[in-house]
Amino acid sequence: MVGLAPGDPQGAALSPAGEPIFHRDGERFVPTGHARGPWDPDALHGGAPAALAAEAVGAAQPGADMAIARLTCEFLGPVPFAPLSVHASVVRPGRRQQLVEAEVVAGDRAVVRVRAVRLRRADVDLPAELLEREPPPGGPPEQAAADTSRWAEGEGFHRTGMELRFAGGTDFGRGPGLAWLRLTRPLVDAEPVSPVSRVAAAADFTNGVSRVLDFADHLFVNTELSIHLHREPAGEWVLLDARTHIAPTGIGLAEARLFDARGRIGAAAQALFVDRR
Repeated sequence: MVGLAPGDPQGAALSPAGEPIFHRDGERFVPTGHARGPWDPDALHGGAPAALAAEAVGAAQPGADMAIARLTCEFLGPVPFAPLSVHASVVRPGRRQQLVEAEVVAGDRAVVRVRAVRLRRADVDLPAELLEREPPPGGPPEQAAADTSRWAEGEGFHRTGMELRFAGGTDFGRGPGLAWLRLTRPLVDAEPVSPVSRVAAAADFTNGVSRVLDFADHLFVNTELSIHLHREPAGEWVLLDARTHIAPTGIGLAEARLFDARGRIGAAAQALFVDRR
């Protein structure tokens, strides 16, 4: 059955208890149609394996009282629509700072390599003025407009795995975008989703919501995703204040300031491969 995204005028909101993005099969994660990407029907959207990787990085032990401050996913090529396994380990242990490395593997081939910095959580006394939060531009997600562009049909991470709402009068047209995103279904079966995984799932949309080229004429595929967080996100929604820059050399940069409903949480960037179709 073809799913409809929440907020779609032709369908009802999807339940968080609906079909997940991945099913767990032992040590492997089997994608459903809600993990599929927009560029190739045989490949996953980058946000789906990025979210899996964030879960593995957050769970790597020893990791008590550690928070992910930086997460970089390097895509070694299209991530195939196939069962995946994820392996993570702490390669530089420490009580204050750790380096974690992970791989997302399809068959016997690594398709995503991940490096992350985890820093210790602590209560630090700060001046009051530094505790003021920058509010999300364009208002809260409740005031944002559901995307009705229907720019891709059928199941997919960008349609039936995530809900997308544009804020501040922006839309899926060309140029900078203010886009609220959230997962509409479980990532893996009925397992809980970590806050950083929610950010990873949303941040991979940066180049799409701030596109400066038409999908029909050009490719502008991100080859990596780097996320920096100075605060762990709260709630389901993540806002991308996104824009894209490209050069005639075929290289682009998509960047976004990241917010939750309470305020600024960090930043994301993607290096883009740009070409004509």
